[in-house]
Amino acid sequence: MSRSVAVIGIGRMGWHIAAHLVAKEHRVAVCDAVAGMADRFASEVGGRAASSPTDAARDADVVITSLPADRELLAVSDEIASAVTAGRVWVDHSTTSAQAARSVASRVAAIGGSFLDAPVSGGVDGARKGTLTVMAGGDQRAFDDVESVIASYAARITLMGESGAGQITKMTNQICVVGLCQALAEGLDFAESAGLDVTKVIHVMLQGSSASWQMANRAEKMLAGEYDYGFSTTLMRKDIGLVLEEAEAMNIPLPVTAMVGQMLAEVTAMGGAQWDWCSLMERQRRRRV
Repeated sequence: MSRSVAVIGIGRMGWHIAAHLVAKEHRVAVCDAVAGMADRFASEVGGRAASSPTDAARDADVVITSLPADRELLAVSDEIASAVTAGRVWVDHSTTSAQAARSVASRVAAIGGSFLDAPVSGGVDGARKGTLTVMAGGDQRAFDDVESVIASYAARITLMGESGAGQITKMTNQICVVGLCQALAEGLDFAESAGLDVTKVIHVMLQGSSASWQMANRAEKMLAGEYDYGFSTTLMRKDIGLVLEEAEAMNIPLPVTAMVGQMLAEVTAMGGAQWDWCSLMERQRRRRV
């Protein structure tokens, strides 16, 4: 069934999300803070270029946002919350604090609408291929209403619990993945320094107990020193900051996550703020003694 959908924030992730919605013949309005981005999307892909978040959301029964952080989410909320009235659902694919998600959900619920905090995993590649994993927090009825819309660009969609549960799940994902990527950087550097054919090493390890998504999708690029794609060091540092704040409030120690956060700060100091965060490999190489 075709739905009227607003997509607010058409950067690296949002562009592909909106493109899949257009391809599935939903009626899509897009807008972005970057001047001309919405017009470019409408020209190249289709849909309607909206002049503002309010303009995009006005006639939409589903609003989708993909924004950098709490500040942008709350700013958009100031503009569009009043438009998400009864029967309308706002799906937020941003990675934010659980507190911000719950605040916006409460604000939207007060006027009869529904808000799902629904961060994603899978990166730009997953968005491009339409294979994202979506972890949502919010109302079951609202989730059921929009699940088929989200399925336009996601392969796995799960309601994790009440408002904020999606963000907490995404934080759990980031806790687990950052340690894996640093371990991968250390292992590849170790094998390379020992003079092994690291391509063969990767092939062998992918058949064994150390196999992971990071190894399958990032190891060869890390080995080649290619970092001009994907999820930036800056964004991962932001995510780690959210994780550590939440963990502190819960009195849970996360020493490995904190350590990798410091390592990514070193990558930033090396000029890698916009490199994919697997550039932990570059830091590892440059610290050889």
